[in-house]
Amino acid sequence: MIVALAGGVGGAKLADGLYRVLPPRQLTVIVNTADDFDIFGLRVCPDADTVTYTLAGVANPATGWGIADDTFETLRMLGRYGRDVWFQIGDRDFATHIARTERLRSGASLTAVTAELVTALGVTADILPMCDEPVATQVMTPSGPLEFQEYFVHRHQSDTVTGIIFRGIDQARPTGAALGALREATAVIFCPSNPVVSVGPILAVPGLRERVARHPGPRVAVSPIVGGRALRGPADRMLESLGHEVSAYGVAALYRGLVDGMVIDEIDASLAPRIEALGMKVLIAPTVMTDSNDRSSLATRVLEFCERIGQAR
Repeated sequence: MIVALAGGVGGAKLADGLYRVLPPRQLTVIVNTADDFDIFGLRVCPDADTVTYTLAGVANPATGWGIADDTFETLRMLGRYGRDVWFQIGDRDFATHIARTERLRSGASLTAVTAELVTALGVTADILPMCDEPVATQVMTPSGPLEFQEYFVHRHQSDTVTGIIFRGIDQARPTGAALGALREATAVIFCPSNPVVSVGPILAVPGLRERVARHPGPRVAVSPIVGGRALRGPADRMLESLGHEVSAYGVAALYRGLVDGMVIDEIDASLAPRIEALGMKVLIAPTVMTDSNDRSSLATRVLEFCERIGQAR
């Protein structure tokens, strides 16, 4: 069984590739929940939903998030009522948040509710929140702190990030499901997600970083930075403003001690010796996933890389 750590569209794409090439029920995805927030009285879990919709084959192909061919009549009506509708939620997407919020208010855990939604959409992988306790990413900027979705969606990532806080992380604990998956995993794969605000919160849950570091099987990361730029989102700008090198090497340096191997794009082949000097093996492969074939191909290469690392131990 493979455990993938994921957040965002890039992470969902590789998770989908793994889902396509692995046997049924051999994939567990631990997702970032520090992006979760409340809006219109509903609990929204962007990363869990993006992974779920992608694996279910219903994600909007134009954006990578939300549901394909969704309508926005509910949001338009909320706008007529004077509500600020900066966060785009489609009508079918609203149903997910309504169902989730109803179950959470009844006392069910986020892990249990997520499993119910995943099963209802026909997904046979396990998608696990990093924890059941609420954690919220807060972005520090020169003009003051911002909640993550305010920074990411409302302000279009226009602010310079000077620091990151995961509010509530000290009270968070890894779930039994997440720890169990890591115990059973033959390999752990870091998807090409933002290392600061997607994978970072997962590793910040007390005990999870140490559990990954002690994992006896191969641990491999795929760089979300290609040719010095993020394929999506603000990862490149975040790395720069936080003092990290904006490259596949910069990502590898953040994961030093946690991964045995790093997958980098062909355009970054010259960085391989520097990454190897960190004590990691390097796989050079096409990492840009434009369609389902790309996702499956990269997933296959990553799994083969994990196998080679495991055999070399």
